[in-house]
Amino acid sequence: MYHDLNMIHQLDIEYDASTFDTDPFEPQPEGVKTIFPFYVDGIPDRKGFVELPYTLPQDFTLFILMREKNIDIWKKKLHWVAERGGMVLLITHPDYMRFDGKKLALDEYPAAFYETFLSYVQNTFRDQYWHALPRDVGRFCMQNALGISQKLSEANQRSTAEIIS
Repeated sequence: MYHDLNMIHQLDIEYDASTFDTDPFEPQPEGVKTIFPFYVDGIPDRKGFVELPYTLPQDFTLFILMREKNIDIWKKKLHWVAERGGMVLLITHPDYMRFDGKKLALDEYPAAFYETFLSYVQNTFRDQYWHALPRDVGRFCMQNALGISQKLSEANQRSTAEIIS
């Protein structure tokens, strides 16, 4: 995925999810190098937004391009991200999933892979994660980023006032 976050400002959005932490199969494989949401400062006349990087390999890459036959890579990366307290965000494409269990076309994989992964997350990490929509994560991060920024600004003003007096 292309990740020129400066262009995203033109959309005037609260959050974006068009980057990966890393992805060796994309034109910009280095990604944004983080497993955490982050705030992208605004430009003149535009507010900032929260970027939510995908942290698991996308389904097309694993099951169509690499022809993986199981979800082991997803599970391994899930544990790696969870051990570091990061955000697990996965992009899937239903148009590549086969839901009826019939013979797979070359550009399909069993929807059961995704279902199995979701069950694995639920059973392995029960009561340890927030299952939220991207917009909710973006809003949470934005509210907290603005709150922290305001507190730092107030603390800076107090410090400046103390120095002057």
